[in-house]
Amino acid sequence: MNKELSKKLSSGHATCAGCGIPAIVRTVLGATDEDVIVSNATGCLEVTTTIYPSTSWKVPYIHSVFGNAAATAAGIDAAQKAISKKNGKKFKPAKIVAFGGDGGTYDIGLQALSGALERGHDFLYVCYDNGGYMNTGGQRSGATPYGANTETVPAGIESFGKTQQRKDLMEIVKAHGIKYLAQANAAYLPDLKRKAQKALNTPGPSFLLVLQPCTQVWKFPTSQYVAVGKLATETNFWPLYEIEDGKYTINNVVKNPKPIEEFLKTQGRFKHLFAEKNKDVVVEIQKVVNENMEKLVKKAQIS
Repeated sequence: MNKELSKKLSSGHATCAGCGIPAIVRTVLGATDEDVIVSNATGCLEVTTTIYPSTSWKVPYIHSVFGNAAATAAGIDAAQKAISKKNGKKFKPAKIVAFGGDGGTYDIGLQALSGALERGHDFLYVCYDNGGYMNTGGQRSGATPYGANTETVPAGIESFGKTQQRKDLMEIVKAHGIKYLAQANAAYLPDLKRKAQKALNTPGPSFLLVLQPCTQVWKFPTSQYVAVGKLATETNFWPLYEIEDGKYTINNVVKNPKPIEEFLKTQGRFKHLFAEKNKDVVVEIQKVVNENMEKLVKKAQIS
């Protein structure tokens, strides 16, 4: 392990074998040499790094309840501004980073995130998106893909899994008019680091949405999270892009995208879709992936 990165999140945590969350956290926190304060919503990251009486955190860390990591970050920002106003140049504010899973961001924490973004607090919010409430058994969230089998929308005789499309969280966040937000992937860490550096150097709120393949609920071998993550981008299911001052940039244009089946077939949560009766669901998933990519290309003004 890189010693510099381990200074902020140590080894010895309890994340699952093959989990990309530690790599995401170390990459983001390793993107700055400045002091950092972390706000962390209840979720996989929190429950696996703060098992009493131990902690894996080597920076100031606040565990927030499921819905208010962004509100906690806003409070830290307000406190630092008050101290800075009182002490002037003697006080140097720390960078503030809030981490939350998709359940604590798309759903439970969306109100707190929206408020903190709208008020313009100076912090970076990082959502590690594994497509469900993984630390409580794999229930569906607003990030769960259409057609996926989960504990609360199981595939079976009467259902093909989740019947709703994922929320477009990037556009929801963009609507707040923040200066920098980006979509990244745990399988592309250099790209994530570059985006984290930009985000941390952007005044005011910034946002990173990072795909985090989950070995336990997506159901693939623990050695394959990078391969699965790459397929998400190579099929255009999860394009890598950023929005800076309203301008869209696609960071990895896939000229010959692989069919969505290549991504779906790696995961047990989609195995039911390859039954003859569900072939139309796969067709619909491909159709939506194509449409979403066409919209993104237009926004990025790529001919």
